[in-house]
Amino acid sequence: MTLPDRLLRQAPPSLRAFAALLAGALSALAMPPVGAWPVLALTLPALVMLLDRAIEDAGTVGRWRRMRAAFGAGWLFGMGYFLAGLWWIGAAFLVQAETFAWLIPFAVLLLPAGLALYLGLACACASLLWSRGWERILVLAVAITLSEWLRGILFTGFPWNNFGYALANDLAFAQSSAVVGIIGLCFVTLVAFAMPAVLFDPPGRARSWPVIFCALTLAGMWGAGTWRLTTTEVGDVPGVKLRILQPDLPQDQKFRYDARDSVMDLYTSLSEGDDGLEGITHLFWPEAAFPFFLEREPSAISRIASMLPPGATLVTGAVRLEPQPGKARPKAYNSIRAISSEGAFLAVADKVHLVPFGEYLPFQETLESLGVQQLTQYRGGFSAAQKRTLMRIPGLPAAVPLICYEAIFPAEVMPDDLRPGERPGVLLNLSNDIWFGLTPGPYQHFEQARLRAVEQGLPLIRGTNNGISAIVDPLGRIEEMLPLGVRGTLDGRLPRALPPTFYANFGNLIPLALLLAAISVAIMLRCRTIHA
Repeated sequence: MTLPDRLLRQAPPSLRAFAALLAGALSALAMPPVGAWPVLALTLPALVMLLDRAIEDAGTVGRWRRMRAAFGAGWLFGMGYFLAGLWWIGAAFLVQAETFAWLIPFAVLLLPAGLALYLGLACACASLLWSRGWERILVLAVAITLSEWLRGILFTGFPWNNFGYALANDLAFAQSSAVVGIIGLCFVTLVAFAMPAVLFDPPGRARSWPVIFCALTLAGMWGAGTWRLTTTEVGDVPGVKLRILQPDLPQDQKFRYDARDSVMDLYTSLSEGDDGLEGITHLFWPEAAFPFFLEREPSAISRIASMLPPGATLVTGAVRLEPQPGKARPKAYNSIRAISSEGAFLAVADKVHLVPFGEYLPFQETLESLGVQQLTQYRGGFSAAQKRTLMRIPGLPAAVPLICYEAIFPAEVMPDDLRPGERPGVLLNLSNDIWFGLTPGPYQHFEQARLRAVEQGLPLIRGTNNGISAIVDPLGRIEEMLPLGVRGTLDGRLPRALPPTFYANFGNLIPLALLLAAISVAIMLRCRTIHA
């Protein structure tokens, strides 16, 4: 019996539970802004050994008993992981504390508890094929990867801090997402960093070569990514000069109609700067930039038109109203709008994937009748667009509009209206991360948006009220950036798009093949063990 086995066998259940919570919490250090991904080489093996002990204690008789034991260990690990990685969500409820502060304990505790169910169920399923060999690592990695995929789909989806983002912190590793996407990175991360657990298996089992194989795989990925970064040339789109505004406007002012003039003064003065807008072809303002509806404020549109040089375009977030026949209250959409120097609306894109409890309420009318409000407090909630469409903004390549956290859903990035052979030229992500203050949230949000650029081989224009605004090339390299907490503007050129990546063409084909191969190998080895 190895030392970890003896320690876990002697530890009381409460201490094992604490160890699972702690291992999960420490795993969150792999995510931005810390990015200490090597910590997973300690925490994931700890999860494997906790599962070993829980499953063995449950006995060989009683499948449900083994599953319950594995579920408990997995849920506790997940609770620690999501609590440590998502605590900052509570900051959004402090914007209007008099109305929403009482919800902070529910948001900070219930959301991680719910997300941890995915990890608990993954571990429970893995217990069905569990054995004391390196193949159990494959089983666990397949189960968790599938659970992470489901986490991005079920109940509107919330794939925040997928384990694959641990490797995506390093741009050399991130290049692999151009082939396997975030799901493939997740599987590789779980296998590679959980595999050291086999070093503590009983003597006589294969212990070193699986770890060496994983280390060589990571080295190969890093080397291939470094080669791609150093050999791929990315030019600029000619005739395009961008300026992105990060106004750092307090969120409570964005709800105050009486602050409309001061908001416009701030935006225009910062946008023009000391040298004006001469030479700027496209100016970007953040998501939901105004404390009013543009349709009802022609004076604001006139100010925008007079500010822009001839031929320049403002691309801004703005809530858009659409009348409903027979109803007094119009529909409201969280939108991106392009406005010309003549004050004309040139293009519009509405948000498709809304934030539950932020932009709308499930069972909206019923909950509103009980006095419940979503954070944006628009009566009736925002409406969602039926599908994502390209924004065709004069002077820019066709743009994929991604509003706020739409950038975290890799399968939803590409628009539904692409013609055969048509390809966008840029990802456009306008956001408002000031909801979360100076916390890890905006760093994590930016990292996920940046990986979409690498996956698709497209540059990224990202403008936020206060988060991380940046111009990112299709390899994920930051061309220009405004850090979190900084008020100002950045100027830059628009990088060209690369040819479609393997992931852009085939999606999750490679990850699916990896998962099928891994589970097939695990089943084969499991059957051989039982036969022997």
